[in-house]
Amino acid sequence: MIPAMPASAAVTHESAHAVLRFGRFAAMGAVAVLILIAGVWASWGTAQHVMLTKGRERGTVEVSRCGQDTCTGRYSPLSEGWQPRSKVVLEKSVAVQKGRTYTVVVKPGSDDAVRSGPAGVLYAWIPLGGALLLASVVVAGGLLRTRAAWVMALSGVALLTAAFVTV
Repeated sequence: MIPAMPASAAVTHESAHAVLRFGRFAAMGAVAVLILIAGVWASWGTAQHVMLTKGRERGTVEVSRCGQDTCTGRYSPLSEGWQPRSKVVLEKSVAVQKGRTYTVVVKPGSDDAVRSGPAGVLYAWIPLGGALLLASVVVAGGLLRTRAAWVMALSGVALLTAAFVTV
């Protein structure tokens, strides 16, 4: 403190700095949480069908044709009470190839199918892996929490790597 400066000015400066620091932590924390929520939201649309299979239509699809974004094929049910279908639609990815057979879960009320099993679960959670990587940058740079950021980043990399290996 400068001798000519009143004591109240020094307290005001310190409190203003504390308020700005709290504001930065609150804003960066909100951004990190929003990124993670978006990753879970994007993943859950597919993951719910793959992970919660009780009462859902499960079976196999033999891919007979692939287009720009989707592949189609004949569906054979594995669970009782369901009928074979001449055509179900499977999202085209690097791992889906014409002529191969995949285990799938059919989304209720549609002809859309998603891959099941470990590959399907990991593939469904890929958006969360990307969100973990992105949020780790925000946590490290904005919140200055490097350990938490490393844990998040390594979790994201592990999820993406596991999905790549299994798919």
